Amino acid sequence: MDDTDRELIALLRADARLPVVTLASKLRVARATVQNRIARLQAEGTIVGYTVRLRPEAEGHRIRALTSIEVKGNHAEDVLRALRGHPNVVALHTTNGRWDLVAELRADTLESFDRVLKAMLK
Repeated sequence: MDDTDRELIALLRADARLPVVTLASKLRVARATVQNRIARLQAEGTIVGYTVRLRPEAEGHRIRALTSIEVKGNHAEDVLRALRGHPNVVALHTTNGRWDLVAELRADTLESFDRVLKAMLK
């Protein structure tokens, strides 16, 4: 990956819907160059997808929290697999030290948030 790739990724992070012509203009390269670089970055697995960012007040999940998780024994993969499928878990991060994982949780109400935490303890 070179500086042009890094600049392209930065532009896509800011607005992944920018037209290729606009990207090419900002990068001062040909449109075909941008298309080829995007295709290569996707094929290599550097770009794995695109997403939508919303204003926090536009989302239904008003409760947001980070929680640290300690995994007993050698069950980290099982725990990760279970949490990845949970609709209230929006991000998972591995860590070192006392805690093994950090999970970002979202819920509509404090009651539903409490239910999510209780379900995670099982």
